[in-house]
Amino acid sequence: MRTACLPQKPQELADNLQSHTLHKRFGSRTANPSPPNWSYLVRNCISRGSPKEALLIYTQIRCKGICNLGVVPLILKACASIHSIKCGKALHAESIKCGMDFDVLVGTSLIDMYAKCREIVDSRKLFDLLPQRNVVTWNAMIGGYLRNGDVESASFLFERMSTRTAVTWIEMIDGFARNGDTITARRLFNQVPNKFKNVVTWTVMVDGYCSNGEMEAAREVFEQMPERNFFAWSSMISGYCKMGDVKEAEILFDRIPVRNLVNWNSMLSGYAQNGFGEEAVKAFGKMQAEGFEPDEFTVVSVLSACAQSGLLNVGREIHSMINCKGIKCSQIVLNAVLDMYAKCGDLTNARLVFEGMAERNTACWNAMISGFAIHGQCKEALELFSTMERSNVRPDDITFLSVLSACAHGGFEDEGIEIFSKIEKYDLVASIKHYGCLVDLLGRSGRLKEAYKVIKKMPMKPNEMVWGAMLGACRIHFDMQMTEQVVKEISNQNSDMELVDNSHYVLLSNIYAASDKWEKAERMRLDMLNESFQKIPGCSSYMPSNT
Repeated sequence: MRTACLPQKPQELADNLQSHTLHKRFGSRTANPSPPNWSYLVRNCISRGSPKEALLIYTQIRCKGICNLGVVPLILKACASIHSIKCGKALHAESIKCGMDFDVLVGTSLIDMYAKCREIVDSRKLFDLLPQRNVVTWNAMIGGYLRNGDVESASFLFERMSTRTAVTWIEMIDGFARNGDTITARRLFNQVPNKFKNVVTWTVMVDGYCSNGEMEAAREVFEQMPERNFFAWSSMISGYCKMGDVKEAEILFDRIPVRNLVNWNSMLSGYAQNGFGEEAVKAFGKMQAEGFEPDEFTVVSVLSACAQSGLLNVGREIHSMINCKGIKCSQIVLNAVLDMYAKCGDLTNARLVFEGMAERNTACWNAMISGFAIHGQCKEALELFSTMERSNVRPDDITFLSVLSACAHGGFEDEGIEIFSKIEKYDLVASIKHYGCLVDLLGRSGRLKEAYKVIKKMPMKPNEMVWGAMLGACRIHFDMQMTEQVVKEISNQNSDMELVDNSHYVLLSNIYAASDKWEKAERMRLDMLNESFQKIPGCSSYMPSNT
């Protein structure tokens, strides 16, 4: 069964149209047209999603002294896909030396590259200097503005276009929707000439509503579609799953007349996102029974489901299948395998996967550190964090949550305080979860006054989790004076209720009972009964998720 591909974005369609004519346009200017066919090799790398390989091939071309200008727009596309502005500027300089920067194809590719690399000012300079522009050039500039959030400049150019195509309208509708303005997107959709209102135009409008969580409006447009492609179905399924309405997503999935792999991937991802691990595994089996071969997106979703549900044996089978079927072990796949092993407690295999990675991004470091922290190997988590700091990968919010949690559970209070102080060093802002971890850390170690000071100095209002961590520390250390102070603070903060939630009633009752304050303990229990509260099972509040 052939693996289904997502429909091409408007600019990708234009890029492919350009690359189709490259050989014809540049063939006569190529100094060495002999085999291998460099344009074909580069284009093949890009189509396989391997832009870095395309850049390596171009490096080989230049090292051999071959001047193949036909591959320049393709290499610029590769630079844009990985946001390599340095390489893109080098190609721009090379184009100027060869006198090709004013060619409409090269110029359009440069405009697109600069825009996708967030250099929109340089992109507009090239647009204004280009002596000849076609509709693809205008579309590239408009698309660039929209990707960078400048809807006013995009609208300005749109109004001044002498010729518009279906791609122009699609860029505008998709761009406004991606910037959260579905009202303008819908107005533009209603203005699309009938000759340009095709299945892609309808799908972009549906996807725009889905991306913004406006499922009623999306459903209205979806049901009006004269015909539907697989991407429209997948957008609706993903939209409902993002809203947590898995049941409605299943109903739509069952309505699809002919399913493809993208539809299955949307449903599997939806199950995983909403914690339906077993349903995801069952759907995965059914998908294979219907003859669909999984791709990297499939296995990432199923591995995520296994990680959430603790299905280690299933996860191991998926890992083995990846190797047997030759599924591309991209960074996201390896991260998913690592995360599955780490969350399921198989830290030996998790470490093997981690050590075997050629490249490590923040996500895989986080998965490994979090795995150590979750399963009580707090010292190992701290050591790995130190190794990460020495590498060229910067920690993020999740990294600090994982390490601070490890410090709290492992009793490393001094290390935790030092790590908390490093958050600003990496240009990050401590969230209420980070402060909650610090309060938990200080509270567990008996430094209740310091924990209380942290709460009072927090730049945001403390929530029930922070107060819960503080009360839990009071219970552990039988500090009645601090307990009374915390209760007073909670009451002042929440004038409409005595305590934040029922778990605090339970904690206070236990604290009073442990301190032989039986009268107050009984009063807390009576308050719980009067409020019809039910005790909620306890869980760790600050252990972050890497999915």
